[in-house]
Amino acid sequence: MDKNIVKGTIDDVAGRAKRQVGEWTGDTEAQVEGATQQVKGKAEKAWGTVKDAARDAKAQAQRKNDKSQYDKSQVEHAVSTRK
Repeated sequence: MDKNIVKGTIDDVAGRAKRQVGEWTGDTEAQVEGATQQVKGKAEKAWGTVKDAARDAKAQAQRKNDKSQYDKSQVEHAVSTRK
């Protein structure tokens, strides 16, 4: 899990709490700050998710490439031993 997902989750939860307290107390400034922090947290989580997906795609492509190279070397070895 990417660190941005963790940091984003923390910001999202803290912002939600701050916004809720602002609603209970009638403090519109706290409500706005909380909502802003929530948006920041959600964006950070999304960025972390994108980074995780890219990392996973890269790892999967590398595994496929490694398997392809292994298969190619096996075929080359089989052909060379028949000569």
